[in-house]
Amino acid sequence: MLKDIAVWGRSTTEYIQMFDLVAADLKLNILDCAAGPASFNAEMTRQGFNVISCDTIYNLTANEIAHCIQEANQPIMNVLQTNSDSFVWQKIQSPYQLQELRMAAMQTFLEDFRLGVEENRYITSALPNLPFTDRKFDLALCSHLLFTYSHCLSQEFHLASIMEMCRVAKQTRIFPLLSTSGKLSSLVQPVINELKKQGYTVEIKEVAYEFQKGGNKLLQVSSPL
Repeated sequence: MLKDIAVWGRSTTEYIQMFDLVAADLKLNILDCAAGPASFNAEMTRQGFNVISCDTIYNLTANEIAHCIQEANQPIMNVLQTNSDSFVWQKIQSPYQLQELRMAAMQTFLEDFRLGVEENRYITSALPNLPFTDRKFDLALCSHLLFTYSHCLSQEFHLASIMEMCRVAKQTRIFPLLSTSGKLSSLVQPVINELKKQGYTVEIKEVAYEFQKGGNKLLQVSSPL
């Protein structure tokens, strides 16, 4: 699965917008699933907040992760340039500005990585099996994995992953709901239907962040009490 999924990260500013995080949310115990080289953990930790990140890439060294980032960079830039009409160029005005912003965020992650591993803030693990006790976290976040890669991750994987995040956290938020094609993932409605059938509270919420056209919604899920 790793070879199909880009090692790429976003900033805390993007996280706050993507996940509709308000000031009270930032004070919660947060789990960032499939976090990759995002700077969210590093930046939040500096501000005194509590974030644990998990990803399979954390079994690599910082240099190895940096190499994976460089490998992902050109293919991502090619997609941005070839399909520029599929993106909203407002807050971010060009592919090159996006590259600059994302690379800066990922450099922040790389500089924090060794210390974060020592402090058990970066945990090597993968959905749908998380090494945490029930309700350890207040909020679980998952960015650009579920639904994004629905062409190679099954409906069963999505359901198992969401239910696992709901096991370890009181609430789960997933962003975006678009696949890599830029269209709403065909798995969104079947997954919602099954979660509701099993008693989960499910809501689609519009957020202030839109980079992929139409990619301005998250899925919020809470498990039955």
